[in-house]
Amino acid sequence: MTLFRNVVFVAAIAGLLAGIVMTAMQAYATVPLILQAETFENAEAAPAHDHAEAAPTTDTAAATAPEAAAPAAHDHGEEAWAPADGFERYAYTAAANVVTAIGFALILVAVSEAFGGILSWRQGLFWGFAGFAVFTLAPGLGLPPELPAMPAADLAARQVWWIGTVAATAIGLALIAFRRSAPLAILGLALIVTPHIIGAPQPESHESPIPANLHHQFVVAATVTSLIFWVVLGGLVGLIRGRFMGSETELQRSFA
Repeated sequence: MTLFRNVVFVAAIAGLLAGIVMTAMQAYATVPLILQAETFENAEAAPAHDHAEAAPTTDTAAATAPEAAAPAAHDHGEEAWAPADGFERYAYTAAANVVTAIGFALILVAVSEAFGGILSWRQGLFWGFAGFAVFTLAPGLGLPPELPAMPAADLAARQVWWIGTVAATAIGLALIAFRRSAPLAILGLALIVTPHIIGAPQPESHESPIPANLHHQFVVAATVTSLIFWVVLGGLVGLIRGRFMGSETELQRSFA
């Protein structure tokens, strides 16, 4: 087998299993909170819709435009597709989680191979903690998980900050862990801190119909779920790599 096939094989199996675990955790930890937040979102939207329908009109021309626009807006809402609650919603969630987990597993395996590979499930746990720090903990300090109906800054600005934070954290941790040099360790620490000094993009207003305690519960649940996901993913990568590909020497031979 080639190096590419080995990497894809390990990532696919580990990602599949970790994605299933993530889906099970979300079903009990985060999905109920999201559904609860959607009730607040719908409750906020309903009075606005009723107010628009009940608004008195004193001018014929002024009344014609809202009446013409209302059906178009209503039709747009009817055409917007969303998975039905229940099995269909969970099925799409599971599929998205598996695809995402395989993608993260590919990154984890590829990067770890560049530093000698993950040789055991115990070593995989440390890589999993590193993945959690890079992809969840660091960006989550500036952009915590959000519920429906919560205000948010411009999407493009958030994406740029998120990508920059992930890259800076990953490089910083690599300099600290794999380059045993005080100047490089200081540089790595500076890279980790810099995005948070710059600050994440924030919305103009933080007013939201979502109760603060509900958002707090969601942030905790999402963070803990992500931590478990990354630990499971790292452990599975180390277990599968060691079990099906042998020792480091045998693996290097198989790459040839």
